[in-house]
Amino acid sequence: MFKYTITQLLQFFTPSLIWRVKTVDKTVYLTFDDGPHPQITPWVLNQLKLSNAQATFFCVGENVTKFPDTFNEILNSGNEVGNHTFNHINGWKTNNENYFNNILKCKNVVDSNLFRPPYGRIKFSQIKMLKQHFQIIMWDILSRDYEANLDTKKAIQKIKNNLRHGSILVFHDSAKAEKNLKLMLPEILQHIQENGYEMKSL
Repeated sequence: MFKYTITQLLQFFTPSLIWRVKTVDKTVYLTFDDGPHPQITPWVLNQLKLSNAQATFFCVGENVTKFPDTFNEILNSGNEVGNHTFNHINGWKTNNENYFNNILKCKNVVDSNLFRPPYGRIKFSQIKMLKQHFQIIMWDILSRDYEANLDTKKAIQKIKNNLRHGSILVFHDSAKAEKNLKLMLPEILQHIQENGYEMKSL
């Protein structure tokens, strides 16, 4: 019997979403969800600068309105931003009209055609509508930095083992992920550099 991960099954059923960038270049794409956060996001930006890396920050509109100076730090640093809804809502639990309106509300403060659904949860009907206006960005490597009881050593090793050309990695610049993020990100950045990958924004 063949065994597939949930991510592999989702990729099979949603080929119009971007799970990994098709490239022959030795490039990976770092992404950060749920910010901006006034303490954690600047720390991430500094880590990226030290590693000569760029990333894409999928921002929650509500956080952008709370922390506009931090959001501007992202823009001024040369990194990219994407839409992560205004209130970090779950597409599976939200009717389409409310979901689209929440995304449009975020677009008022995050001017980007990149969109990532919170929790990776989005209905086929929502995909059909949104792909007319956005590139829907998913991932092939999830750090799970938001898990309270994460074994960070195992998580780091899993990321290293699965890294490949065009990989899209997900971290979180959020209070929930802070402890794990600060343990994991510097080591991952160092590993990526040592293995000759460029780190670019989407």
